[in-house]
Amino acid sequence: MRILLLVDDYLPHSTKIGAKMMHELAVELVDQNHYVSVATPNHRTSSKYVLDIIDKVEVYRFKCPNVKDKSKLKRAINESLLSFYAWKNLKTFFAENEFDLIIYYSPSIFFGPLVRKLKNKWNAQSYLILRDIFPQWVIDHGMIKEKSPIAAYFRKFEKINYKVADKIGLQSPKNEVWFNSKFKLEHKTEVLYNWSNETPICDINNTYRKKFGLEDKLVFFYGGNMGEAQDMMNLVRLAKNLLSFKSAHFVFAGSGNEVDLIKSAILKNNLINLTLLDPVDQEAYRKMLSEFDIGLFSLHKDHSTHNFPGKLLGYMAQGLPILGSVNTDNDVKGIINNFHAGMISINGEDQIFAQNAIKLLEDSELRKELSMKSYELLKSTFSIESAIRTMVPTC
Repeated sequence: MRILLLVDDYLPHSTKIGAKMMHELAVELVDQNHYVSVATPNHRTSSKYVLDIIDKVEVYRFKCPNVKDKSKLKRAINESLLSFYAWKNLKTFFAENEFDLIIYYSPSIFFGPLVRKLKNKWNAQSYLILRDIFPQWVIDHGMIKEKSPIAAYFRKFEKINYKVADKIGLQSPKNEVWFNSKFKLEHKTEVLYNWSNETPICDINNTYRKKFGLEDKLVFFYGGNMGEAQDMMNLVRLAKNLLSFKSAHFVFAGSGNEVDLIKSAILKNNLINLTLLDPVDQEAYRKMLSEFDIGLFSLHKDHSTHNFPGKLLGYMAQGLPILGSVNTDNDVKGIINNFHAGMISINGEDQIFAQNAIKLLEDSELRKELSMKSYELLKSTFSIESAIRTMVPTC
């Protein structure tokens, strides 16, 4: 089968989990003898597109303004033009090649117009991998109003995104229930868990422990986006509540619009137990996971949707016990707690969050047990093979 993947971010320059997941998907599909091409934006090129070959995967990086701009306004404008620039700069490629299946990843919500054109041109099928449901989460956080013109603008593209999809993969059972109650698309939706084909690595040099003077510490690690959706102050409060435990240290690595909030909180509260790092590449990130002890995550308490953060895949692949705090009724809590792969509480229950952290800090046998279960959960539920069987009809 000939398969085209569309994603707004891709390796090797990206540290985003979506980029990593889509590359793993592409590589596995190639290994299964499918013909695979990836189309992704690139604001660094002056030509219409650049063709890279990564692990036998053809990656077409088409010229487009920066869709990851720090300015929210510029980002919104640039993302809105994704389909326009993809069609404009890859028109020759699309004319000379025909695909049977288009798999596209959201966010971004702006690939819908392109998918509609390509489906009509090739008579192809389409599969939408729907992760963060935008603009719902920014409405939940009060960043824009439900009835505002900007929300209506985003909703227009969101509806196109869903309309042109033959199938829509949601990341958890409760997310599917919520989505269908909102959009009435039961005939299109199914559960598609995130995936990973990683195996544990070992950095025998303890590079990062030595670099940051953490040889005698138990390290709680957070890696990834640091924005409103993650409610990073939730994790900062946890670090503050564990200040008196001298053997505990927190490391955050990533970027996002809450980084300055974290920096201010570190200074204000003298959080000597928290190290904040810039984003790192995938190799460094995996080494950090191999050296550190506990994988951290947080979801904003006002979410109405039920995200399963992609960063958990890296934690599970390395066999890290998972410590998290989520919005009410999010089924990631049940999945991890019931499998005994970690300890998840509700955002706002700061005392329980801290108590769970202290249990992990003080009980090495508990950490060992959760570590084993964390890796088992990845293999049983979040495998790349299972994801492909769901997305690709012939597999």
